[in-house]
Amino acid sequence: MSPLISYYILCISNLEPDRNHTGSHKINNAIGQILLARRIGKKRIIAETGAGQHGVATATVCARFGMECTIYMGAEDVRRQALNVFRIRMLGAKVIPVELGSRTLKDAINEAFRDWVTNLETTHYLVGSAIGPHPFPTIVRDFQKVIGKEIKCQMLEARGKLPDVVVACVGGGSNAIGTFYEFIEEKSVRIVGVEAGGQGEMPFFPISTNNP
Repeated sequence: MSPLISYYILCISNLEPDRNHTGSHKINNAIGQILLARRIGKKRIIAETGAGQHGVATATVCARFGMECTIYMGAEDVRRQALNVFRIRMLGAKVIPVELGSRTLKDAINEAFRDWVTNLETTHYLVGSAIGPHPFPTIVRDFQKVIGKEIKCQMLEARGKLPDVVVACVGGGSNAIGTFYEFIEEKSVRIVGVEAGGQGEMPFFPISTNNP
């Protein structure tokens, strides 16, 4: 098959969430949850962050609404993501480096949950990933499913059909569930999640915690 024919058969479209305010899809969920927190009378916001994108989004909405904000971040991630840590602090939020365990996202999540269960009366945990007990994963999904809706709408407008394959990275799950949810019932669309390799080439030890 010639390269020219291949070009017309293979059409790849890319959604660019980096064009959102704060530079990622995380702001979708942060706006929704800060409004929810205000509605139920919470005065303090906490959140976890890994690469720092959710931390920046949370700090941004807290600054907008004048709410106290504390971000838990693994100490190793604080070191690696110094620019986002600077942005979070510039927005008025407090960053707490977590020195326990691997000093990364999962440890930040643990510390955030400890804080939340200790301060339920005043604090809302603005979860950024599809994690934790119900209704946290559902809340994140519902605020992030705008991603999949935009993909579906734009593909129908641009090509007159749904995509053959939808691909999303899988870290904490917010991007993936937001992307995939609109296509779960679409039998013609193949859904592919891509995650970090974990322990190298062994296919049954991925980076996620839900390995068999």
